[in-house]
Amino acid sequence: MMKRIRWFAGGVVAGAAGSVVAGKKIKRKAEQLKPVNVARSAVLKAKDKVHDLSEALREGRDAMHEKEAELKALRDVGVDDLGDAAVVPVQPGQVIVLKSVGGPERRRRRA
Repeated sequence: MMKRIRWFAGGVVAGAAGSVVAGKKIKRKAEQLKPVNVARSAVLKAKDKVHDLSEALREGRDAMHEKEAELKALRDVGVDDLGDAAVVPVQPGQVIVLKSVGGPERRRRRA
């Protein structure tokens, strides 16, 4: 008989505690879902996305300027300054033919 009373009392305590916790969670969620709070949350998320986008654009622009400066520096340097490097100033309409270092590779055709 004592076992049954102990299990019943444990179930009552667990049920009461569970209902209190569930009630608090429901109240918190109801507060979050009020129209004012939903709108505020949407505005904050939109501002975060705009900030992330502007930061990505800024980083991309900086990387573009760095690469452009690097390419301009390579363009302005002649072949004599770099030794065997393959950097040659190219004029519009000019054609450059590159040679293979190891010689031409021949492919075997199947009969």
